[in-house]
Amino acid sequence: MTQETVTANDSLIPAQPLAERAQEFAERVHEMLDGRPKDEATVAQAFDGMDEIFDRIAAGLYSIASMLVGEGEDSIGLVEKAVATADIAACTDPVEARKSSRLALCAAALDLLADRDAASLAAPQGLEHAAGCIGDDELDAAGVSSAELEQMIAGPERHRVRNWLESLPTEMRAVFVLRAVAAFTTPETTALLQAHGGPQASGWGEDAVREIFRQGLCSLASQVLHAAHR
Repeated sequence: MTQETVTANDSLIPAQPLAERAQEFAERVHEMLDGRPKDEATVAQAFDGMDEIFDRIAAGLYSIASMLVGEGEDSIGLVEKAVATADIAACTDPVEARKSSRLALCAAALDLLADRDAASLAAPQGLEHAAGCIGDDELDAAGVSSAELEQMIAGPERHRVRNWLESLPTEMRAVFVLRAVAAFTTPETTALLQAHGGPQASGWGEDAVREIFRQGLCSLASQVLHAAHR
């Protein structure tokens, strides 16, 4: 059976569907930004029935935050900060709003990781292509489909991936989550690391991000194969 190829430029997890009323919510928020004063009743009416949207946004952000910095209060704080600082209200497109909130969240998470350990996100020096690993577009050659990888990351066995992520070096975990879970491109991931990875992160380049991500994919593929043969 032919398997779907996963490249180092793909998101491993397809974008989760937005709530049915997400577009309506975005339009309501944008209409509120007309420069006119609003009383409490008007604001309450505009946001009536939108709790589902807020809950889904917060849950998605918390999942990404916890993968980057761990479960608990730090991740909750990152979600609160992202919601407070992301330019969501200016986005008429809910997809853009989701990306804006993820950008704010991941930037704050990298800042936190750098504060914990200034060297943890340092740009790699002398990084070499790992021998015996898959190529940039050859994950299927390892006998693993993107569907299997998605199941590992988002399915009922996701605790295995959580444990795996916690075992990774900080820079590999960060690159993997930014690329595979938050769905940022290689250039976007590189820019985030350079800007928020601390004083030793300015040397990150796109080639290094691709290689670290590829090594992360190799490691995850090994996890999938190991689980399949247990």
